[in-house]
Amino acid sequence: MKTIYSPAHLEHHAQGEFNRGALVPPYEKPQRAEWVREAVEQAAFGPLLEPRDFGLEPVLRVHDAGYVAFLQGAHAEWQALGRPGDAIPMAWPGRGMRDDRVPESLDGRLGHYSYDIGTPITPGTWEAVRTGANIALTATALVQEGERAAFALCRPPGHHAARDYLGGYCYLNNAAIAAQYLRDHGAARVAIFDVDYHHGNGTQSIFYDRDDVLFISIHGDPLTEYPYFLGHAEERGEGAGEGFNLNFPLPHGTTWEAWSAAFDAGAEALRRFAPDVVVVSLGVDTFEQDPISNFRLRTEHFPLIGRRIQALDLPTVFIMEGGYAVDEIGANVAAVLRGFEAG
Repeated sequence: MKTIYSPAHLEHHAQGEFNRGALVPPYEKPQRAEWVREAVEQAAFGPLLEPRDFGLEPVLRVHDAGYVAFLQGAHAEWQALGRPGDAIPMAWPGRGMRDDRVPESLDGRLGHYSYDIGTPITPGTWEAVRTGANIALTATALVQEGERAAFALCRPPGHHAARDYLGGYCYLNNAAIAAQYLRDHGAARVAIFDVDYHHGNGTQSIFYDRDDVLFISIHGDPLTEYPYFLGHAEERGEGAGEGFNLNFPLPHGTTWEAWSAAFDAGAEALRRFAPDVVVVSLGVDTFEQDPISNFRLRTEHFPLIGRRIQALDLPTVFIMEGGYAVDEIGANVAAVLRGFEAG
């Protein structure tokens, strides 16, 4: 299995994040991808490749052009205003406020194009996320060209980013960009299977009214877990997309038995959908020692996830999402890929 990687992700390094009322070191940090890269290289799954440059057209097939332009220039504007550090929002449109006009001020646009304070725009964010999209597209193109599977080692992650807003450490939605690229290059149906601990709210919102992309997510119940405002079981799509969005919210302390049962239910729905390709939003923050998650999967369970994905018997694009227990993230990602290769 080929892995696509670039050191450009190192350009995105937040100074910190607000967590439970305190400014703390960021959980989404460069070491995450470096530990995964090292583990994949040690496992010798296959070559480590640099991404191709696909330009912005595939990104703009998913994301709003104004939002993309904002991402490109926001930090330069922040600096031009004489502000130090990372660009972060100070206000968001609440209930009863208008959000149908894009503010002219940078502070207004930071709120308009985001939904949390934990996703700062740093001097190197655009370069990192632009390259991350190219990493996802390169892995996707390899599969579209005939590879059985490929692994896109993207950082920062992407599944919380929607068409025109960022959040949850995510800026461009790599899984959605991959799925749309597959549709544009001959795949009649694509499934996205999100196994990250947190609900892929951005991916859901992008495809919510479509019947050509099935979105399945297993995640912590949004009644208690981030992102809180999407991810409930009754959210099943709308219009043409009704029935093509499947959420499996699970409670604190979920163990392998309950998690794997949810996976099997999602897999059955995926088989009925009969996609040409599956895109896996691969988060390993379901690990029992993850600092910002509450499931109880152990390292020994991650090869079993890989085997279940392999049993879908489809061309597969793995796209890296979350996982914040940095010491174990590499081993857990490698375990998924090892299980897939051995399945």
